Amino acid sequence: MDFALTDEHRMAQKMVRDFSQKEVAPVIKGYDRLQEMAPFVLPRMAELGILGICIPVKYGGQGMDYLSLGLACEELEAVDTTLRVVMSVHTGLCSMTILQWGTEEQKQKFLVPLARGEKIGAGAFTEPGAGSDFGNIQAAGKRDGDAFILNGEKMWISLATKADYAVLTVRTIPDAGQPHQGLTSFIVDLKSPGVTVGDIHGKLGVRAGSTGWINLRDVRVPAANMIGDEGEGFKVTMSAFDSGRYTVAAGAAGLIRAALEASVAYANERRAFGKPIAEYQLIQAKIARMALEYDVARLLYLKAGWLKNKGIRNTRETSAAKWFATEKSFEAANEAIQIHGAYGFSDEYDVERYMRNARGAVIYEGSNEIQHLIQASYALGRRRDKPLRREMPAYDPDEWQAE
Repeated sequence: MDFALTDEHRMAQKMVRDFSQKEVAPVIKGYDRLQEMAPFVLPRMAELGILGICIPVKYGGQGMDYLSLGLACEELEAVDTTLRVVMSVHTGLCSMTILQWGTEEQKQKFLVPLARGEKIGAGAFTEPGAGSDFGNIQAAGKRDGDAFILNGEKMWISLATKADYAVLTVRTIPDAGQPHQGLTSFIVDLKSPGVTVGDIHGKLGVRAGSTGWINLRDVRVPAANMIGDEGEGFKVTMSAFDSGRYTVAAGAAGLIRAALEASVAYANERRAFGKPIAEYQLIQAKIARMALEYDVARLLYLKAGWLKNKGIRNTRETSAAKWFATEKSFEAANEAIQIHGAYGFSDEYDVERYMRNARGAVIYEGSNEIQHLIQASYALGRRRDKPLRREMPAYDPDEWQAE
């Protein structure tokens, strides 16, 4: 593994950093208070090419690699988690799933406008009674000629009211044996008759983002919109989670960095008992731990990204990166509040928002309890990755950057 970033990586990193720090950071606190998504965020991310950063040029993207995606997510979440969430659902759960599993016709019809940011995508998998217990999903699809009729409800769906398309999974084979064997995934146009969407308010964190629900009532979806084969939905969804968890891990590293930088600045400025609090060893211990955990979190997601570039399955590595980075981001934000003292308890300082935002990441994209179980199953030899019919494509610069 080469730890050096290329000029292209640095260019992408700087572009995303400039956008997030110069355009979003000055206004994000106000939108967080309003519990509204800044209206310029999605159009501006599309204009800059961020939404299609790791999608081949021939499919409307920028043709950069998976490491560039991770670096972008780190820079976005260093300002606010809501920015990274856009990448997790639009790029990770939706676009990358179509890139991996979609037919050429599906890529031309759906992936191209998604990568260009002309359309916005979401991943709709969670239901009111099915999160970690994914095999328990109740949304159902029934074949009707050359289409499927979908009914059900999806809950806690980021960009639900902003998205044009959603990759979602329903049960189409009720008597398949094991619960996960009867699932099938589709690309659904959220403007279709029978689809209703709504926002969820009153969230602890990610308030400047869009989170909502999707209700399906006799929604007719062409069979041509099926992702993978019928009954293959569990594999499609788990592949989507591999992509989504990678973006979450990279973003959480950015939140650790943000908490660290805020703590260093405050500790050098704030004086107590006649000297800066940075000179006290207990403060130094907190900052030292943040610095170490940022380095580890970053190395873990860079390793997963490197494996993705090579076309090597990285379910274990991505799970580990997500588990570690999200736990440590919450701890770092909590410690940053402690360093800031009473000011950290107020939204006058960003660290209060960091902690609220970090709390959600240990739940979504597979709770960290699930990540514990995944890691244990690999370590105990009870889980081994089997080849998928369609693996995530390895990064090939000649192919990905070709018109």
